[in-house]
Amino acid sequence: MIPFNKPYMTGDELYYIKDAVSRGKISGNGYYTQKCHNYFNEQMGFRNCLLTSSCTDALEMAAILIDIEPGDEVIMPSYTFVSTANAFVLRGAKIVFADSYKDNPNINADTLHELITSKTKAIVVVHYAGIACDMDKIMNLASTHDLFVIEDAAQAIDSYYKGKRLGTIGHLAAFSFHETKNIIAGEGGMLVVNDERFDQRAEIIWEKGTNRSAFFRGEVAKYSWVDIGSSFLPSDVTAAFLYAQLENLEKIQSRRKKIWNSYFEGLKKLGESGFLKLPNIPDYASVNGHLFYLVCKNIQERTALISFLKQNNVHSVFHYLSLHKSPFYHKDGTSLVLGNCDHFTDNLLRLPLYYELDREDQNQIVFLIAKFFKEK
Repeated sequence: MIPFNKPYMTGDELYYIKDAVSRGKISGNGYYTQKCHNYFNEQMGFRNCLLTSSCTDALEMAAILIDIEPGDEVIMPSYTFVSTANAFVLRGAKIVFADSYKDNPNINADTLHELITSKTKAIVVVHYAGIACDMDKIMNLASTHDLFVIEDAAQAIDSYYKGKRLGTIGHLAAFSFHETKNIIAGEGGMLVVNDERFDQRAEIIWEKGTNRSAFFRGEVAKYSWVDIGSSFLPSDVTAAFLYAQLENLEKIQSRRKKIWNSYFEGLKKLGESGFLKLPNIPDYASVNGHLFYLVCKNIQERTALISFLKQNNVHSVFHYLSLHKSPFYHKDGTSLVLGNCDHFTDNLLRLPLYYELDREDQNQIVFLIAKFFKEK
């Protein structure tokens, strides 16, 4: 079976983990945590970042930082993972779901003005598959209505919008280093702070609501409980694993983008012939090789294709079930029609994409997809 995903190890992960252990401090905010922070700030140009135990944690920190309270409204796409919404629901927010574009799973920036009310506090954008949302439109709209913008960049490491690195545009951003992502730590994430208003408080929330980090830097005589927060920082063992990945970022990205491009070229004729639809990449966006998807005509066709590929030892999967169709959202009788989100829920199919996927296996996947459609 060709798996859907296979975590890639660079070879230095265990070496750095052993080194972290030998240093005698494997709790959070240790030697490798700082090395990762320095890498992101100096090599990737993030203004200020904090490693977290997950992208979910980073989103929850963002919700605390912008002071989400019961009654606040937060606009976000329905076609996303549950963590995007949960982080704000936990603070009491009402989630206002937006539809996708017809030809792109990302949030439709042209419809957001219709969703803004006097209670709206933030817009959360999700850069699906590492493909940028239309950030100029979104940031201009947010500025007009004095709203915060949070980038859910879980899938968007090393991806760009008009040459700007994703995660550097909104007021806050959240990344994931889950084992299914390009750069991994097993579990792990990162909060990026692009607005200096949040710098000091972000560190406090990160450290359980205390000024512990300032104390260890000698900035205060003792540390105490000064705000709400939680234990959002990861073990330094996790950071050590991540640092080995970061050192190989360029190599990993080059390989993943090559695989993505091979899929696109290999399936291009099927797309042009109308058998399926391939990813639509706007002129303002780049490709980071996170995932490759195709879109079938209907759910029956997608189900049949998944079954056909599985019978031929290829593991392909669908993706999100739109959150506006979830039991949790419907528990109070709420009903919402978002046709484009439903279209991707029913018809989008993801293909295997991982560093060690070789050309022979990829050619076999493309061959099988072509065979399926031509024999229908």
